[in-house]
Amino acid sequence: MNEEAPAGPAPSTTEVSTAFESRVVSSGDYGFLLFLTLLNVMNFVDRQLLASFANFIVPELGLTNAQFGWLTGFAFIVFYSAMGLFAGVLADTVHRPRLVAGALTLWSVLTAVSGAARGFVSLLIPRMFIGVGESVLTPASMSMLADRFPAHRMGLASGFYYMGVPIGVGASLLVGGYLEPLVGWRGCFYLLGGVGVLLAIAMLFVKETPRQHLMAQAESAGRSEGSFRELTGTLFDALRSSPALLATMAGGVAFHFILGAAAFEQLWFVQERGFDRSEILRLTGWIGMVAGVAGNLFGGMAGDAFQRRTGLGRPMFLVWVALILTPIGFVYRLASPDSPWFWIGVAAGYFQLGTFYGPTFATVQELVPPRIRATVVAVYILLLNFVGLGIGITGGGYMIDGLAAAGHASPYTTTLLVFTTLSAVAIPCFWIAGRRFEGDKARLYSRIEAAQGNA
Repeated sequence: MNEEAPAGPAPSTTEVSTAFESRVVSSGDYGFLLFLTLLNVMNFVDRQLLASFANFIVPELGLTNAQFGWLTGFAFIVFYSAMGLFAGVLADTVHRPRLVAGALTLWSVLTAVSGAARGFVSLLIPRMFIGVGESVLTPASMSMLADRFPAHRMGLASGFYYMGVPIGVGASLLVGGYLEPLVGWRGCFYLLGGVGVLLAIAMLFVKETPRQHLMAQAESAGRSEGSFRELTGTLFDALRSSPALLATMAGGVAFHFILGAAAFEQLWFVQERGFDRSEILRLTGWIGMVAGVAGNLFGGMAGDAFQRRTGLGRPMFLVWVALILTPIGFVYRLASPDSPWFWIGVAAGYFQLGTFYGPTFATVQELVPPRIRATVVAVYILLLNFVGLGIGITGGGYMIDGLAAAGHASPYTTTLLVFTTLSAVAIPCFWIAGRRFEGDKARLYSRIEAAQGNA
């Protein structure tokens, strides 16, 4: 229900922005952030299950590396990415908690259905539609967080929310290491599907977050949130006018090449490094969870501090992180499991993954008009998954099979090194984004002020 516009002139963009930026973040806001982070943990637990259970599912179902790449790559990503565009626009226009509850129910039920798979096709079908459900969560969540947390705290809020990635990935590995011996991989899928449905019921009791953004005066005058065409038009205009936004997105895509290929990491651990499949799940689960959470907290807080103190965008912070940690990624792939560099490399990979999310998602939201925050997050996620992960996972699977057929002694190691090299393209992209950030942001807010002055 729209409230009547108050008498008198509408507040200016600067007044609305200043009021929102100066508000105190409440304990309820932090509690809401914690709950959304829990949902994101479930999101990545379910998404990571196939990669975590690779050494159990691949031999039992008789899958090739290419088929496994399709299941964890494009079969999931095409539907995830396509629906993600609509999910972003929906999150900018409808009741977001109910939208999230419906999506969580869908992907949780399909996770349980995946546990009954008997071959490639029967696992392929639910995996495709799991992507439809999971595509909703982050655009809606980031939009709600941006309506609760001022811009100078969004790096921290985004970083905390994205602790769901390392915790979810680590928890998925730990589920495989500890529960699989007790209930089997199928039982783990059934159990996690049930937990997700319970969380979806809880989400139905969450109230919608008031939409706080710089276009508040347009709302107070009785204007609508905007049609699909208007939202997408605003998005394309933002992409055309901000090199920093495009460079941030390009850097994120490049970084995801190796994240995609890492879907084969558990197979690499067992087949080329000689680990027991349950033991390495437990070891990497604990390391990944601790190092990933540390990376998320560091990326959120240090990225915010770096931007305040240097006047450069948060992507420049990621340049320095990559320059330090990327070389370790190369050494780690070639090191013996008996070498300390091997375990340093495992931890460094998860730490670098953690540092990525807070700075980049805060950046893309700051470089577009606030009314399309969820939409731009959806587009960014589409690019990360469809291009970055899609190429990394599916391409990695074909490369491994091709190298193995050619008699290559270490097809997994070679493939992971190739995709690590491709991911290094993120460094110059983030450098450009960091240098252009402040200028692009200033031009954005000037355009918003001018548009309101002409309204």
